[in-house]
Amino acid sequence: MSKTGLLFVVWSLFGLSVVEAAEFKIGVVNTARVLQEAPQARSSSKSLEAEFAPRERNLMKNQKKIKDEEARLLRDSAVMSESERRKSERDLLAMKRELKRSQDEFREDLNIRRNEEFGKLQHIISRIIDDLAKEKGFDLILGENVIYATDSLDITKQILERLNKDSSGK
Repeated sequence: MSKTGLLFVVWSLFGLSVVEAAEFKIGVVNTARVLQEAPQARSSSKSLEAEFAPRERNLMKNQKKIKDEEARLLRDSAVMSESERRKSERDLLAMKRELKRSQDEFREDLNIRRNEEFGKLQHIISRIIDDLAKEKGFDLILGENVIYATDSLDITKQILERLNKDSSGK
């Protein structure tokens, strides 16, 4: 969409006269890029990784135990008594159930924490966009679902610079 087309859309949406629309200051933010490149996002990702790494290692260790037990059962089942084999099969099934429950709990906890961190990041980004909009006199800043915007309207770089500054200041 051209600058004129974008102004027409804004003009139509807000019922502005042509003169008012021409004085309208618009900015566009590539939110996907901001979320990907923000230092706070990288920091959050590293923090989550450190927080959940021990549990992930434990899950992998339990998966290996189950594979080892399956291999042992397959290898030794011919020489085991019927009751011994059934007990091993029940134990293996219980181990698999516990592993699945632990994996589900892990995924759920990780998703909850990711959403918490994402919410914090969204709040920071929103504050920075608000500050920039007021400081630079923007009337409208668009984010998602912008099909095209000229480089002169794109303020993503400015937002990222402020996020970097905000990150190093804390």
